[in-house]
Formats: sequence, C-alpha cells, structure tokens
Amino acid sequence: MTTNVDDLATRILDGGPGSTEAEALAVLQAPDADLMAVVAAAGRLRRAHFGNTVKVNYLVNLKSGLCPENCNYCSQAMGSDAPILKYSWLSQDEALRQAGAGLAGGATRVCMVSSGRGPSERDIDRVVGMTEAIKSAYDGVEVCACLGLLKDGQAERLKDAGVDAYNHNINTAESHHENIVQTHTYADRVDTIGKAKAAGISPCSGLIAGLGETDEQLVEALFALRDLESDSIPVNFLMPFDGTPYENTWELSPTRCVKILAMARFVCPDREIRIAAGREMHLRSLQALALQVANSFFLGDYLTSEGQDARADLEMLRDNGFVILGNEEAFTDGSLDHVLDATMAAAHAADTADSADAVVGACGSASAGCGTGCGGCGSHAPADKPAIRRRGAGTEVPANA
Repeated sequence: MTTNVDDLATRILDGGPGSTEAEALAVLQAPDADLMAVVAAAGRLRRAHFGNTVKVNYLVNLKSGLCPENCNYCSQAMGSDAPILKYSWLSQDEALRQAGAGLAGGATRVCMVSSGRGPSERDIDRVVGMTEAIKSAYDGVEVCACLGLLKDGQAERLKDAGVDAYNHNINTAESHHENIVQTHTYADRVDTIGKAKAAGISPCSGLIAGLGETDEQLVEALFALRDLESDSIPVNFLMPFDGTPYENTWELSPTRCVKILAMARFVCPDREIRIAAGREMHLRSLQALALQVANSFFLGDYLTSEGQDARADLEMLRDNGFVILGNEEAFTDGSLDHVLDATMAAAHAADTADSADAVVGACGSASAGCGTGCGGCGSHAPADKPAIRRRGAGTEVPANA
C-alpha cells in the first residue's frame, strides 16, 4: 500500500489532519492481502470513539411502493416492476405495533420510512402522531424519520413531536447523481439535509455503493457527507431487484464492501457508520468483520427485502464481543432471552394441522417448501436475488425481530 494505514490512524487519533482524498482512495484500493491491516487500523478509530458498542436500528416501512420518483436503483420507484409489497399508510396503532416488535427484539432506534417525493402536511400529521405514540410507550427510544424531500416548516414540526434524526441519503457523488435519478437533483437532497439540521434534528445521510460509480466518486461522496456533517452515515450495498434498471448488476465483493466501510471510518472517524441494506447479500461471511470498523446496523428486515433472521443478527453481536448501544446489559440481563433462546426447528417443523407437506418458514408463514408463499425466507432465497419481504409491516405475518 502507498498509504500506511496504521500511521494514518495514529495521526488522526493524535489530533492531526484527517484523511486526505488520496489516502482514502488508497484505503479503498488496498490489495485484499492487506485487508486485515486496513481493518485493524480503522478498528482503532472505531474503538476510540465507540468502544465495543453497536447501535441497533429497526426499520418500519410506513408506506410501500407507489413512488413517483424514478430512482433507478429503487424497487419502489416509478417504472419499477419489482414484485414488492405495495400499500398505503399504516395506521398509528399498526406503526406502534411494528415499532414495538423491533424494540422488543433489541433495537434502540426506530426508523420510520415512507415512499414518495416528500410528505404532505397530512403526512406530517400522521408521523407526528406516530412519533408521540412511540415516545409515550417506550422510554428512551430514538425515532428517525425518512419521508423524502422536506418543505419549509416541516422539519420543525417533526422536531417538536420528538423526532431525533432525519434520514435523507445523498446516495452517490454529485458528479454521478444524474445518472441514477432524473426527477430530482443532488441539490434537492442537500437542501433537505440542511432543513433537518436547521431545525435541530440530527442529520442522517449516506450512500449506496455499486451504482456504477468510480472509486473516485465513492471518495467524493464520503467527503461530501463529512462536509454535510452527517451524524449517521448509512452505507448501503446495491440490491439488484428484478424489474429495476439495475437488475443483475453485480459490482461488489465482500472484501470491497469492508474496504468501503473502512474508508468511511477513516474519512469520518467519529461518526456513526451504519451497515445498511445489502449487508447479508454482499458482506456474507464478513459481516462480523465489518462491524470491527462500522458501529451500527439494521436488525431484521429492510424496506422491501428480507434480512437474515433477527436472532442471527443478535448472536453475531454477542459472539463477537459487542454490546447494544443504549442497552448494554441486554445479553446478560435476560431481556433478549426470548429471542436468543428461540429455536428455528419449530419455524420449519411440519404444519400437521394443515398439511403434512406444508412447512412454516422462518418468516412465520406456512408454505410448501418454505420460500413460496412468503416470497422467500432469507436463508432460502437465491444468493443472487434479493428476498422480497412478505412479513412485518403491511402483512399479517409477524415481523422478523
């Protein structure tokens, strides 16, 4: 490597200049043989700022599909033929129930998301009511909203209701943005981040890797996020849904994904680096290694796709010596025993009450062969296809939490 990553980490920890663009690019382009050295150096920064904690977030998809924007990567976008769940707004009671499932499963932040260009005032009314209900029911819970482009005054209303953070990803470098979406601009996204910051809401903004960007554009995006002072930086890895312009697009390997996360840590050493969508599909067996540089992830499922079993998420944290931020004793005080002690045998046992051939999948639904009626349990979906979410919000099937 042209950059000594251990020296770079030492310089940053000693209060010296942060990573330059050239140094960040060198991290991203490090040979796979140097991966452990990169992880060890980036891990020093992670441990200095976050110790062994991991922030556990939980997504609630309040409104799915039906979006007028043409984001080419998105299964919910205009023109997408992806066979996802499509539904209008959840009721407040249902949103509270879905949030409660994630919190009972170990999450400490609920991320409430709706599809669409941006919220109407009526939509803000809904989210205000949901936020107040969640905050009233669960002490100490953090609420993040992700509702699209904000109009003047809307961020202030969310702040007054108790919303802690607002997510609006820049998704890619400004120089690449018009290649992935044409119905809004990069400046529109930056404007919404600014509105959230001005209202006193913590800005959460990140990117999607694997959209045909160059290495230099990945660096450009991360430095933009640093300059935007994003407190939380979700790093998504493209999930190539059938029926979208990016179907069958595969540009990532597990080692490259780890290096992207490590680069993010060097560029933004004291920010929350969150492993977001595509974690299971792209990091695969390197998920735990990636948490040595990242310090946050989503529990269970994503907006329109399934994640791995929530129990496996928690076991990964526990077995690798991590604790949940804000719930540090959860692995020792018994509060998660109902999740960790559950067995998957029952979930895949024959449903003799209905049919000797029916199987109850990890998603909780009965289907012949586990992976038909539910749309594909995460562990049974083809490795090269996202498993479409058929449980949790918008369904009668229990959430993966």
